[in-house]
Order: sequence, then structure tokens, then C-alpha cells
Amino acid sequence: MPGLVVSAPVVDAEKRKAKLEKKGTKDKKRKAEDVEQEQPKTKTLKTKKDSTPASSPEPQGDAALTDAEYLAKHEISSSGGQLKVLRSFAALDAPESVKNALTAQGFTAPSPIQSVAWPVAATGRDLLGIAKTGSGKTCGYLVPAMIRILANRPAGAAKQPQRGTHKGCQALVMAPTRELAVQIHEQATKLGRSLGIRSVAVYGGAPKGPQIRDLHQGRPEIIIATPGRLQDMLNFVCQDGSGVMSLEGTQVLVLDEADRMCDMGFENDIKNVVSLMNPERQTLFFTATWPKNVQRVAASILNNPVRVNVGRQDQLVANKDVKQHVAVIHHGDKYDKLAALMKEHHTEGKRTIIFCNKKYVCDNVEAGLWEAGYACGTIHGDKSQQDREWQLGQFKSGKMPVLIATDVAARGLDIKGVDTVFNYDFPSSGAEDYVHRIGRTGRAGATGASHTFFTKEDGKYAGELVKIMRDAGQEVPEALQAMVRGGGSGGRGGGNWGNKGGGWGNKGRSGGGGGGWNKG
Repeated sequence: MPGLVVSAPVVDAEKRKAKLEKKGTKDKKRKAEDVEQEQPKTKTLKTKKDSTPASSPEPQGDAALTDAEYLAKHEISSSGGQLKVLRSFAALDAPESVKNALTAQGFTAPSPIQSVAWPVAATGRDLLGIAKTGSGKTCGYLVPAMIRILANRPAGAAKQPQRGTHKGCQALVMAPTRELAVQIHEQATKLGRSLGIRSVAVYGGAPKGPQIRDLHQGRPEIIIATPGRLQDMLNFVCQDGSGVMSLEGTQVLVLDEADRMCDMGFENDIKNVVSLMNPERQTLFFTATWPKNVQRVAASILNNPVRVNVGRQDQLVANKDVKQHVAVIHHGDKYDKLAALMKEHHTEGKRTIIFCNKKYVCDNVEAGLWEAGYACGTIHGDKSQQDREWQLGQFKSGKMPVLIATDVAARGLDIKGVDTVFNYDFPSSGAEDYVHRIGRTGRAGATGASHTFFTKEDGKYAGELVKIMRDAGQEVPEALQAMVRGGGSGGRGGGNWGNKGGGWGNKGRSGGGGGGWNKG
């Protein structure tokens, strides 16, 4: 695409959509509201109905395996108790209404983490689950929580919504980001609708008033919350002097992506919340990694837990269902490479996520892709919560099948049917975020692909990236191996490699150098 150096501020999304309306070409006449109201007409804007279940079908051949063989195949290990493997909904000790709710959502069999987490949770013991993102952890804790809620209902009230008190809930789920909290709430709503189980999400970046009303009047049995907003709600006092919520009667505490919460500095918030709860509660603690700070938090709040590991936890391991592609390129060639790969791989009905390190790069890439005819949205730290939720909704529905994001969404997104992930910029924090980013695809037993643009400036991460690719059985490009052999400087000749002119999407909006920027 010619003329890709941005020399003027990028117009906002509404102005850009209005601009597209005035274009003379057929594929750029659509109004902004049309994107929301109907299926786009250009070939890149079409989609198909998503039918990928969040809980994966039992892999072919698993039914014939013994429990020991199943555990070995899926690299499941445990400590603190004997594992029982549950491989079908028929074997789940739950009301038929729960099984029907699962099958109605398209689930056909428990995922590996669910197959061992559900039996442990059924015993009432605390659970420490260590598993990669996209492994089905959400249903891994929602289903046991809902089974317990149903069991606590008075006899004869199974079909009637049995709300909690206006101050309490039976299950509390803590999540690190508002995006993840919203998505957990969506899943809880889908599963709980036919069971009469109501959930409420409370998170920062949105007005407190409606959330307070939902807590005070809605009397939810499940509350999903980010740590900061949860503290606000626990401290809020109504005009009559009463609090808006209490955790004294909460029976189940779930920590989802506990490692991410610790990374974000919520360790003390977690401990404060736990101090307000009944010590006899059950705690379900899920994490994708197992660093020392997470071990410390787990030790302080778990009581004699059963520990379940799915996959190898002694090292970063990428999802083997994701085909990894790495292109070692000039810094200024990124957009041209992206445009070529989008043309090749982003076909009808596919969803694509593009990760950038800087907010203005996201905006610039979005502008270029809109001009190229791709309906796309952007989420990063400068977007309002309302805008972010709208963009995510359009992406999930397929009306805007391309999403451009900073790491604010890297571990908070659990969207079915993401086919391709692009790392427009390699994560500035290194290999761990790379693994989490590409984990947005290849989820729940599906396959996916990732394309990563790797430059000379990223050379210090070359060794880690090569190891991750090899451990996942991926083909490592020679240019990347050359960077490792060259100590991160690459195998190419001298010159200003990595500083080539052009550089659209990677320069300041005025077309100058990088300048000051705020990380998304």
C-alpha cells in the first residue's frame, strides 16, 4: 500500500467511518451504523455463525484410554489427592438441568482441566488448577459453583430462581481485568439462564451506580468482580447506613488468572477480600503460570488443596494447536507484511486479532485496514469502557472481524473462533506475553495460526522464542536462528537494519520519531 507514513493525526473511528461512506467505491459506501445493523458486503466483512464450543469435544481415541493413559496423554499431574477422571457429562454428578444447559451451549464433553477439576470440586476441597489459557477453566469453576447453588435451594424450588440476599452471594469470582470479568459474566449468564441462577459483574471503567443497583436489587447468586471495584463495593454505604454487599455468606471463592492479578499488584486486595470471608468456604484457584508470588498467595488462602497441573509448568509452553509463523523483517516493513498476510489469510468468516505495543500504532493500523476494506475495531487503554465493550461485541458477532489491541486484551479475551493472531510488535515484556497472545487462537481443541513480526530491536528475545517454538514442535526460521547465533544481532549485513524508512504505524503521528508514548 503506497503512502503509508502518517503525517497527520489519525481521525477517530466515527469520522473514519463517515469518510468511508463518502468514498466512491462500492466497498467503502457503508455507513458506520450499517456495520452494526447488517452483514458487511465486502468479502473481508462477511462471517459465518460461530459454532465452536468453549468446552472441547473429547479427542478421537480418548474414550478407549484408561484413566492413567488419559492423564499421560494430556500431561495432567496432581498432588494432594487421587484424581478421578470424568470424561462425559453423563458421568457428572449433577442435576439433568445442568447437563442440559451444557449441551445447549454446544459442549459435548469436558475439557482435560474440567475432567479432573469437577470431581475435585464436588468433594468440597480447595482446588489449585494450573493450566494454560483457553483450556476451559471458566466452565471448570462455573459448573461446580452452579451445582452447589442448586443443591442449596429449598426442596421443591429447583425450577424457581432462588436469589441471594441483597447483601450477599453464594459464589464470588475474582478476575484481573474488566474484559475477562465481562466475558465470565456472559458465560455465567448463558449457563445460568435455564437454571434460574443470576450473576452480576462489577468492574472499573464503568459507572458505579448501575452496578450498585444490580447488586442491591438484583440479589445475584454469583458475583464476578475485578479486585479494585470489588473493594469499592464492599466499602460502599447506602443512605440507610447499610452496605451494598457482604461476603460473610459466600461459600465459593474463585480466583481466575491469579497470576495476572498478582502481576497487576492486586496481591493485597486479594488478601483483604479473603479476610472478609467465611474460613470454611471452598476456594478454586486457577493460574496459567506458577511463579513465587503466586505460590505465596495460594499458600495464604488455600486450605489443603488438591493441585492439578495440565501441561508442563516448569517452562513456558505454547499451545501446540497453534501453528507459529515468525518473520524476521525490517521495522519499517511491518505494515506491508501485514497487508500481504491479511490478503492471503483473512478470508470470509474468519476472525483475526492484531496485537501492537503502542496505542497510537493500534490506531494507525486500524486506519490503514479500514482504508483497505477491512471492518476492524481497536481496544486499548485510551478507549472508554463503553467503546471497548461495543468493539468487542462487534468482533464477537463477526460484524467487525478484525480486532487490534494492546496487551490490555492479551489475557482477558476468551472469544470463540479466533482463527489468526498477529504480533505486529513482539511483546516488549518478552516471551511470556507472546505465549499468552498467541493463546487467543487454537482454543478448546480448535486449531489456529499466529504470525509474528520480529525485528533487530527484538533480538534479545530470540533465544526464548526459538525455545518456545521448538518445544511446541514448530519450524524455526533460519533468520531467527541466525539472530541467536549472532547474539541477537541477526544474520543480516550491516547498515541501518530495523530503521528503514517508511515505518508506517511505528512512527509518531506527525511522521517523526517515536517520541513519548503511553503504553496501552
